[in-house]
Amino acid sequence: MKLRLIHIVFFVLLSGATHTTSAQQVTVKASIDSTHILIGDQLKLLFEIEKPKDLDIQFPLVPDTFSSNVEVVNRSKIDTTELDDKGREKLTQSLFITSFDSGMHQIPPFYFKLKDGTRLDSAATRALAFQVYGMKIDTTKGPADIKTVYSAPVTLKEVTPYILGIILIAAILFFIFYYIKWKKKNVPLFAKPEKPAEPAHIIALRELDRIKTQKLWQQEKIKQYYSEVSDTIRTYIQNRFDIPAMEQTSAETLGTFKQKRDLADSNSIDQLQHILSLADLVKFAKYTPLPDDNNLTLMNAYFFVNQTKKEEVTAPEKPAGKTEEEEEVVVQ
Repeated sequence: MKLRLIHIVFFVLLSGATHTTSAQQVTVKASIDSTHILIGDQLKLLFEIEKPKDLDIQFPLVPDTFSSNVEVVNRSKIDTTELDDKGREKLTQSLFITSFDSGMHQIPPFYFKLKDGTRLDSAATRALAFQVYGMKIDTTKGPADIKTVYSAPVTLKEVTPYILGIILIAAILFFIFYYIKWKKKNVPLFAKPEKPAEPAHIIALRELDRIKTQKLWQQEKIKQYYSEVSDTIRTYIQNRFDIPAMEQTSAETLGTFKQKRDLADSNSIDQLQHILSLADLVKFAKYTPLPDDNNLTLMNAYFFVNQTKKEEVTAPEKPAGKTEEEEEVVVQ
């Protein structure tokens, strides 16, 4: 206990050691900010020189390792501060030192070269010392990790292959299921869409009623009026006769009807020609028809649909009160 107290007193005396040269009133001082550290910690070694401004001084070249086990970690620039006394200044520099060996370590004196005109001199700091303590190790316990193992978060890049694999497997299973179902039904794998359940003339007449109710040409929407009437008739022809009228020109559609006389009579073909020709003039030649032409176009559309519609065959009604057996007797 007494020996440790002597060490502390000795460290306190050495931590602020100074050296003064009386000739030019130069004060050189070296100090450390602590007298004991743990192994691997850092100390601040501070050089302070007070001198006249006209006196040149050269700082010592401190190597990266000195006093065997003491290492220099970092060095600061030399700072200059003017003192209150005129003509004097203070120079400071900090060195950060460390040691990785436990025990007592000495910091040797450092010599500063002075030059006063042609006269050379030097000033030295006093030696310093500090104690390095090692880490206490509990030998009763085994080695342990510095940090516990923790799981890293899963990124999208990592799970993307699994997601794509699941989608691919699902697509394969769906195709197999669909193929088995198609095989049992014995129908084409990619069948054409079925035609509308309603007859073509019912759809066309409903569209013509809608156009009539809107009164487009009365609102000076002539082009829209003729476009909707002609599209309704073309759609009707496509659904009724399987003629691609929506993709054909008016001349091609009329040519088909003229080649196949069994599709419609001459009066119906004339009505169709009036509708399509007048619609082309309005849409492409910016023709302005008369009000009578507008009414006649809609009337011709109604007549064409009604004259060419497919007649539904209805079974004759059975006389009320008679069974099938009674009918057979009557026939016999």
